[in-house]
Amino acid sequence: MTESLERRTRIAAYGLALVDQRILLSRYASPSPDGGFWNLPGGGLEFGEHPEDAMVREFLEETGLQVRATGLLGFDSITGEGHDHDFHHIRFVYEVEILGGELRPEVNGSSDACEWHNLGGMDDIQQIELIEVALEMYGDKQGSN
Repeated sequence: MTESLERRTRIAAYGLALVDQRILLSRYASPSPDGGFWNLPGGGLEFGEHPEDAMVREFLEETGLQVRATGLLGFDSITGEGHDHDFHHIRFVYEVEILGGELRPEVNGSSDACEWHNLGGMDDIQQIELIEVALEMYGDKQGSN
């Protein structure tokens, strides 16, 4: 990391929805540096917000679906260099159950699409590495049960 760049820490929470070997993903909108990449629905915490509450709020914003967390799969911490700042991202990942709503993309937000993807076809899409991290967390949890 570069000493001259501003340093930013971001705490975010995401939901892993798996149904019939499919995963629900949200796509970052342009002009974000990650525009066009798929990720788990979720996002940054507002001041004073509990990570689980942030995940539920962000999931609804990005997908139109109401969810509840069925468990915390884990969290990870990454650092790196952005275009104009160094970053430290702390990301909570929850397993979720869909309670209701109608699947629809976010309007005027950080994402522009949401879709179910077959787990077997994940190599065919541009994706944020958090998806792989979350699936590993999920696999570790399944292996310990």
